[in-house]
Amino acid sequence: MPAPPADLDRTAKRQAVSRQAVLPTIREVLRLEEVVTAVPEVLSGEDAIDRPVRWVHVSETADVTHLVKGGELILSTGVGWPTDAATQRDFAARLVDAAIVGVVLELGHRMTQPPEAFTDAARRLDLPFIVLHGEARFVAITEAVHSRIIADQMAALRARDEIHALFTQLSLRGSPADYIVAQVARVLGSPTVLEDLTHRVIAVEAMGDDTRVLRDWEQRSRQAHDRAADAAAHGTVSGAEDWTIVPVEARGIRWGHLIALPGRPHLAGRTNVLEQAAMALALGRLADRGADEWTRTSHERIVAALLGRRFASESSFADRLEAGGVPVAGRTLVGLSVQVRGSGRTSSAATSAVRELGVPAITAPHPSSDAGASVIIASLPSGSRLSDAVLLAFATAMAKAADASPSDVTVAVGAEADGVPGLLASVEQATELLAPHDDHKRRGPVVVRVEDRPLLRLLNSFGSDPRLQAHSERMLAPLIEHDLRRGGDLLDVLTAYLAYPGNRTRAATASHLSRSVFYQRIALIEDLLGVSLDDGEVVSALHTAILARRTGR
Repeated sequence: MPAPPADLDRTAKRQAVSRQAVLPTIREVLRLEEVVTAVPEVLSGEDAIDRPVRWVHVSETADVTHLVKGGELILSTGVGWPTDAATQRDFAARLVDAAIVGVVLELGHRMTQPPEAFTDAARRLDLPFIVLHGEARFVAITEAVHSRIIADQMAALRARDEIHALFTQLSLRGSPADYIVAQVARVLGSPTVLEDLTHRVIAVEAMGDDTRVLRDWEQRSRQAHDRAADAAAHGTVSGAEDWTIVPVEARGIRWGHLIALPGRPHLAGRTNVLEQAAMALALGRLADRGADEWTRTSHERIVAALLGRRFASESSFADRLEAGGVPVAGRTLVGLSVQVRGSGRTSSAATSAVRELGVPAITAPHPSSDAGASVIIASLPSGSRLSDAVLLAFATAMAKAADASPSDVTVAVGAEADGVPGLLASVEQATELLAPHDDHKRRGPVVVRVEDRPLLRLLNSFGSDPRLQAHSERMLAPLIEHDLRRGGDLLDVLTAYLAYPGNRTRAATASHLSRSVFYQRIALIEDLLGVSLDDGEVVSALHTAILARRTGR
């Protein structure tokens, strides 16, 4: 195999040096008292004086390159330096090829002026070349720098041990991916993202700036990966403005990447911190035994954040959806709520069947549903809607995945929306639509749309209007207080009655009460409220109050 080009070998050495946690830079060395008293002057390589110094080497000979490993700062009085221009230029080139980070030359009676050819070559090669106009004690300079390097290396070792212990404990405890990502962000003091191989965000700790971190995530992530690959191919060192990216992989399987956005240096090394965290994440994936725990957790947090209104702004949540693989801009969003009657597998069935919708979508259990419902957020081309045929195919696939009858599946569809507020209303509408349905003579899946419930759609259009809440409280307070005081079920009985206002027998069945007990509850409700449930206006007002109470909770 041919030897790598000299420039690749050189930069590879520098990259290895730069991966170390904390090393003094040339700039910091020049600020040492032992150097300042010798009056330093930078003649070349001003843009490179922030290179890390791995060691300081004193040499008076031009034949020094075989004695170094790369990353050294050379101190010299120039006694053995070449005197002719061509050899001086060659000397500078050989120093650069050996990955020497810089050269410090003490001027004096041996060499009163910096060699012109060497200086010109150093400028052309971007090699930091510093001259000292006063007398310097090289032993004091090397002692100061080496003491600093050794002290920093000891601190780095302690920091690495602490990081290793932290993520080992997280791994042993089985901490979820989002918590591990949050710990990385805390340690590094910079936003951290876990993404899968398609650049969809699985977990993020944005340090309070979701919009800046997640805006156009997929595009920015792909660009960052391209820059990292280009740097690796050319052996260059990534700049401070670049992201730190490490793969999450084990046993030949790669699941994604852990990414830290630019931030302050860390004693243990930013790459080392990410690698330790990535190992904990990989062990977690191996423990999942094939289950896609990352995606499940990511979708659950998105749904919980939406329904819990836990997002700083509409744009930040839209960015989170986009980063999670659900397009928002120029799309129609719709919320669905699904349930498999009598089955505890609604969530897994929805996850398995969601691809039948044929559009980008995420699904997760409803965070506060007592009936085991799941929520789906779907993104459709602008102006389109989910057809009945698609919804029936989805419901059939759910039944098969849950090992249930198709007639046990209910799919509720909210209104189409073009933004986050409308999406929230759509999901809440769909959840409300799962309220008791007439199970009499069901022959297949039930698909119900918000268009079938005009009152619900009207109430959702008011959002959290306090006047609706006041109306609900005013109408229902006697029943609420009775139920709280006696552990009663009058609200549930009234809800069943309003679901079947013309058929008390079905309402009693929906309440799981005998007809005689049900009629006693209805009479008690009328007494407490001081109304007659045979009055159509009263029924409408109570129905509005019940819906407002449920949609506002």
